[in-house]
Amino acid sequence: MNDTHRVLIAADKFKGSLTAVQVAERVTAGLRRVVPDLAVESLPVADGGDGTVDAAVAAGFERREVRVAGPLGHEVTAAFALRDGTAVVEMAEASGLQRLPAGVFAPLTASTYGSGELLRAALDAGARTIVFGVGGSATTDGGAGMLSALGARFRDADGEPVTPGGEGLAALASADLSDLDPRLASVELVLASDVDNPLTGPKGAPTVYGPQKGASPDDVTALDAALAHYATVLEKTVGPAAAEHAASPGAGAAGGIGYGALLLGARFRPGIEVMLDVLGFATALERATLVITGEGSLDEQTLHGKAPAGVAAAARAAGKEVVAVCGRLALPPVELGWAGIRRAYPLTDVEPDLGKCIADAGPILERVAEGIARDFLN
Repeated sequence: MNDTHRVLIAADKFKGSLTAVQVAERVTAGLRRVVPDLAVESLPVADGGDGTVDAAVAAGFERREVRVAGPLGHEVTAAFALRDGTAVVEMAEASGLQRLPAGVFAPLTASTYGSGELLRAALDAGARTIVFGVGGSATTDGGAGMLSALGARFRDADGEPVTPGGEGLAALASADLSDLDPRLASVELVLASDVDNPLTGPKGAPTVYGPQKGASPDDVTALDAALAHYATVLEKTVGPAAAEHAASPGAGAAGGIGYGALLLGARFRPGIEVMLDVLGFATALERATLVITGEGSLDEQTLHGKAPAGVAAAARAAGKEVVAVCGRLALPPVELGWAGIRRAYPLTDVEPDLGKCIADAGPILERVAEGIARDFLN
């Protein structure tokens, strides 16, 4: 066994190509081609978006599956992760873009009801702490669907339930949160997200993220007005806290489901920080001499709360050297250095054709990892 080096691979997924687990497997294979007896520890990571449950399961959590409503109301099988009273719930499992048929968007009508059902399933499983990872949503309903699944009632002027989705909130006349699941009061709920947008306005959920979900400019205007009206009605029910939550960082996460979570008493934390705690990163970091992180694209977004930046910050604080793997690199060396990353290794250095990088990401990543081994482990 090579006792000189011990590598910790703490990378996120390469979206559309490799899961975080597969990234770790391929990097390990490449490293060991150069250093056959190298000690390698894998801790796939996620920042709260899609892939968060998989990362928890890879770290030893138990995978639990449940049937819930998808964003269009059709039943889907969604998973959460559970260990020692802590549940990791990923809203994208129930209400993510991945749950829509290919090429179909429903920016006005997609609902987070299934995410509320997932939270309820975690409560049923005995969770005392719930890490609620939000991102990758198909929805812009301010979490109204989620709250409905947990016992809230949203009615129009005729006393009828408002229709699902953000569009329906324009007709909201009254909100009643008095019958929310009482177990929520005794659970620690952590809102884990990599975005800190407020609910509405120029940096709000509809304006910034609506177009990614198929919203036209008119849809964005309608959704922003509907969510602002929703917050106003809730202020009458809940009090000034509802308005404060709407302006809080994270309220606009995942189409405003962050706002709904804050109404439930959630504490907002950057997703990668929460997940590193939950996954036991600090303990694994102590054993490492080199940390390898990464994701599909290292770019400006990476620096704003994405997994590699969180891993690098924690590793740098512990005095550990960090390198990164990625599909494409759009950051200059100086910015990588500011983030705590010594060097980045993009797949495009091996294969300039981006299409081939996506199609053959696994084998190319192994070759990239061989280069890391030669540069840092010999």
